[in-house]
Amino acid sequence: MNADPKDDTTIRRRVFVSGRVQGVFFRQSTWERARQAGVSGWVRNLPDGRVEAVFEGPARAVAAMIRFCRTGPPLARVDHVEVHDEPPAGDTFPFTIR
Repeated sequence: MNADPKDDTTIRRRVFVSGRVQGVFFRQSTWERARQAGVSGWVRNLPDGRVEAVFEGPARAVAAMIRFCRTGPPLARVDHVEVHDEPPAGDTFPFTIR
């Protein structure tokens, strides 16, 4: 991550999470935390068993969401998290599950 998590500039990150991350409430837990953090974006299951999420919002809130993805909810087992910087798209819609 290039942004300072103490900075409140808007950033966007695409995250891919591998491990036991489907069927363990990963998307629901991510949705709840993102809504609380005021982050826009979405989360979805991928056919290969990973979870993909896009977070856009204040740098510290996005950093908190990425930290959450590194552990996930209690039933998850996260093996790997891949994070990609993207230019902010200006998303302001509430976080959704796809």
